[in-house]
Amino acid sequence: MVSVEITKRYPGFTLAVRWSAEKSVVGLFGPSGAGKTLTLQCLAGLIRPDAGRIAVGDRVFFDAAAGVDLPPQARRLGYVFQGLALFPHLTVAKNVAFGLADRPSRERARRTAEVIERLGLAGLEHRYPRELSGGQRQRVALGRALAIDPALLLLDEPLSALDAPLRLALRDELREILTGWGTAAVVVTHDFTEAYRLADRIVVYEGGRVIQSAPRAELLWQPASEAVARIMGLRNILRGTVVKAMPDRIQIGWRGQTLEAVNSPTRSYLPPPGSPIAFFIRPEYVRLIRKDRGAPDPLHHMNLMRGRLVGEADFGTVWSLRLRLEEPGEPAQGDWDLEVEVPQLVYQILEIERDRRWDLSVHRGSIHVLPS
Repeated sequence: MVSVEITKRYPGFTLAVRWSAEKSVVGLFGPSGAGKTLTLQCLAGLIRPDAGRIAVGDRVFFDAAAGVDLPPQARRLGYVFQGLALFPHLTVAKNVAFGLADRPSRERARRTAEVIERLGLAGLEHRYPRELSGGQRQRVALGRALAIDPALLLLDEPLSALDAPLRLALRDELREILTGWGTAAVVVTHDFTEAYRLADRIVVYEGGRVIQSAPRAELLWQPASEAVARIMGLRNILRGTVVKAMPDRIQIGWRGQTLEAVNSPTRSYLPPPGSPIAFFIRPEYVRLIRKDRGAPDPLHHMNLMRGRLVGEADFGTVWSLRLRLEEPGEPAQGDWDLEVEVPQLVYQILEIERDRRWDLSVHRGSIHVLPS
């Protein structure tokens, strides 16, 4: 169990966060400047909080009220810095062994060899960081942090210094290493895909506060607020009014339409008609209805709408389409209402390049109501 409840004040910024997690990989996710790295530094003992408590398992690292503040070397933490921070004048073996200086030479050599073998670095022991690939440097930095058998592994933007293709490959490799090693870890990132791939629980930061902490699947499908949804980068975040709310579903008035959505099973409060409400629709869940099969049937297509294509972008494997509904009034987002994502093959089969007007359908289970 990792438990953090701390406050740290600076001119113009206050970090005041509280979260806990069972032994697993925790992702601290949010925009730059939200307080994620500062939290990591407080965990490591590099910065002393003004108030609060930090505990890992049954060991208390910091407790302002009890006067406890263990120095970094007494916390037994592994730290992978942003940019890795390998010692350029030391070989792979000496970098990995750096934290083992207080152990007998025989034990130090055995542990170094074990870590190098487990991380696939055998044969590179005598090379220097400048002679390694980006992935190899990443594994050396992990090896240095893991060699001491840490109670907790801290990783600060561990993939940020890598180019995109290598970052993608090493993200999956890092997940396998963390899972296989079984060490509790805290990973800082501002990339939601990275947080989702690496972490079991994600803690969302904004402005020095925690605005949601949840298992990754719960966060993906049930963001706690419109602010969380925007930080996650969700598209089609929309606002309407409640027409009718029932325990199992809700009707929403939006842009001249009445949309029906599945109500969240966690919602015990039913908002009255006319209440403002926020919701989001994932672009890949908006369905364009084929025209060669006759007029769309309301019995088979939920939440029918009609729109005109006003913008598009080719992303290689998918197309992003921007549609404006054929309804009077101001569009929801600039000059468009909905973003729709379709695979390249569907774009070609439907000849979307030639046809700009479409009927749309959205399943009620694909409209996600956001808590107010």
